[in-house]
Amino acid sequence: MKKFIISLFLLFSLSPAYAAEENSFIYKLHLLNDTRQIRSLLNSQVWYANRTNFNKFIATYDKNYVSGDGFNLETYSKLVKETWDLYGRIQYDIKINDIDIKEDSAVVNVTETSYAEVPVSEKMDGELKSASKSIYYLKKIDGKWKVTSDSVLTEDTSLLYGEAMDLDIKLTAPKEIPANTEYTASLEFIPPKDSIAIASIAMDKVEYPQKQAKEVFRKLPEDNILERLFVSNSDNVNEYIIASIGLTRADITDLSIKLSLTGFGYQITRVNVTPPQKEDNNVKER
Repeated sequence: MKKFIISLFLLFSLSPAYAAEENSFIYKLHLLNDTRQIRSLLNSQVWYANRTNFNKFIATYDKNYVSGDGFNLETYSKLVKETWDLYGRIQYDIKINDIDIKEDSAVVNVTETSYAEVPVSEKMDGELKSASKSIYYLKKIDGKWKVTSDSVLTEDTSLLYGEAMDLDIKLTAPKEIPANTEYTASLEFIPPKDSIAIASIAMDKVEYPQKQAKEVFRKLPEDNILERLFVSNSDNVNEYIIASIGLTRADITDLSIKLSLTGFGYQITRVNVTPPQKEDNNVKER
């Protein structure tokens, strides 16, 4: 009897530890399964996008999806369609950096790139390049993971043609700025020899439909740096800084001058606008 009681005591003593290990194992199993499903979902987005399979691509998003820029699924769908119609097949890629899962919610940190050849004519090639760092927010709905929102941390895009594709273009602006705050954007590149370079820097809100930015072209200064001062909008809407570039070459024949376009394009960078910080009235300056 005594031996039985001791055995029973040991059994009850060990059971909680065993149960904890079992629960931990089950939790890790579920976590591993969810991680695989999330990776599969985001990789499938790339697969569908690279094949311009619109319906399958949009099906990876929740019907109540709202982007970090405030676009609902209907508006985002229009943007996807218009982009694919305009540039044709774009080659997308994604690198999943980190996945944080809590119950039926997940936060995924990713790096994304895209590339497309976009010739403007038989004589002038062109290419589209984009790179961004983003955060995806997902929820498990009816047993399936769906993207419910996202937030773009950084984004740089170039659309260049002809000799502009060979330029080392540096477009600099703050990645994040409070609303209604002054900031400077600068453009720097060295034009090809014997070329005349003109450029402009403009600002656009990230909105749909997109409004055409006002461009004021100037000859590139001798130091090859063009700067412009902006004031971030007070609507807490994110912005794009857009640099436009034009390259021409002068051909002189029999005292006549003929200008030929040898390259042009756009360099774009994102500026995320944050709400202005409120002053604490209870804090008195000394």
